[in-house]
Amino acid sequence: MNWPVIIPLIIFLASIFVVGFWSSKFLKRSDSFLQEYFLGSRELGGFILAMTMIATYGSASSFIGGPGIAYTQGLGWVLLAMAQVATGYFVLMVLGKKFAIYARKYKAITLVDFLKQRYQSKWVVLFSAFSIIIFLFSAMTAQWVGGARLIESLTGLSYTSALFIFAVAVLFYVIIGGFRAVALTDTIQGVVMVFGTLIILIGTIIAGGGITNIMQELVAENPNLVTPFGHDGGLTPAYVSSFWILVGVGVVALPQVTVRAMSYKNAKAMHRALITGTIVVGFIMLGMHLIGVFARPILPGIEVADSVMPLITLEVLPPWLAGIVLAAPMAAIMSTVDSLLLLVSSTVVKDVYLNYIKPDAADKEVKKITIGTTSALGILVFMLALSPPDLLIWLNLFAFGGLEAAFIWPVIMGLYWQRGNKHGALASMIVGVASYILIHTFAPNLLGLHTVVFPIVLSFIFFVVVSLLTKPANEAVL
Repeated sequence: MNWPVIIPLIIFLASIFVVGFWSSKFLKRSDSFLQEYFLGSRELGGFILAMTMIATYGSASSFIGGPGIAYTQGLGWVLLAMAQVATGYFVLMVLGKKFAIYARKYKAITLVDFLKQRYQSKWVVLFSAFSIIIFLFSAMTAQWVGGARLIESLTGLSYTSALFIFAVAVLFYVIIGGFRAVALTDTIQGVVMVFGTLIILIGTIIAGGGITNIMQELVAENPNLVTPFGHDGGLTPAYVSSFWILVGVGVVALPQVTVRAMSYKNAKAMHRALITGTIVVGFIMLGMHLIGVFARPILPGIEVADSVMPLITLEVLPPWLAGIVLAAPMAAIMSTVDSLLLLVSSTVVKDVYLNYIKPDAADKEVKKITIGTTSALGILVFMLALSPPDLLIWLNLFAFGGLEAAFIWPVIMGLYWQRGNKHGALASMIVGVASYILIHTFAPNLLGLHTVVFPIVLSFIFFVVVSLLTKPANEAVL
């Protein structure tokens, strides 16, 4: 056991538990268990809103998988990853005040609540819930694998033991504290992520003998590593541009991100989050992916790409500092896992159980069902994560693409196009998800573009055409 590394991580986990306990008192005092547990009673300030969006989005794929692929691909992957800079800005600008206003008007607690009130369709609700559960299970499994691999590489424990420790830690504070605990721990984790990125980047540059020396060594190994096209020329302009849809524009449709856009306190908080979020995401994404590229001359020949981040940290920093800094990827993973767990739990409880199974359930019963569901989901993901994939970033990006194909047009057109109706929304979701799975399975990177592009285009066409061909139903009017 590398105790100088492990002790700071233990202190970090203990602080997260304290926040969970503190947040649980709000649950006891709140008039509405659902509003508090799933939205923190819509009281997020600007800084916390920015940090919870960043921490939710900056996940295991950003801190573990991203640097791993950058290590393999070179600076071309850094360019590709920078599409994420505008993520928070874009989400809050597109959804912004209008989404928050209608979420409050509809008393919406989840994205599916909004879709239910906007389209007045049971099938839109059920297909939405189905999509969230299926794709977010992929995303959650990827995060739990990342957390377990990080603990495994630091402690020398077996993968299964590391996974068990990670699962217990996350389930504990999510179950007792709900959304407020998640948002506050996300803020702590966001701050840790910023400082962690800065320290590792400086340490890596010093260990490599400066940026000039690192670049010379990269060119000597393979000149393609310092071009925009990747180590083998595979990052074509078409692929990179289409990837920006997946990790940039399309993020507006991710349920775990959109729910943040309905949880802030006021317009001032949203404006502050726009500025803070854009600066912090830009710094973290640039820093983390540069670390992956710069690690190549320092630690050549790493075979498991997901281990690049822990290995370079342990190589360039003293053990006690490495322990503090490695709380950053742990923070990124935990903050995404807790948000996804809460989101899938709210989908099962609020969108399915309370809508169609027992609408008149008492608050006490809802509380029991929610905690039971969250626990059961955690156990199920733990079991799925026991057989991890080779490179977890692809599992995460698969989930991103599926959710974007399902939700992007029902959300955006639902806000901004009054003529859009439930028939168009349902057609858009079914075509988007079905075409995404088919293209991903049989023709990935069709015409050199990322898989997500054609499903998003097809779902848009079907939304508009079917809405125009069918009579507007008696739906909520925006």
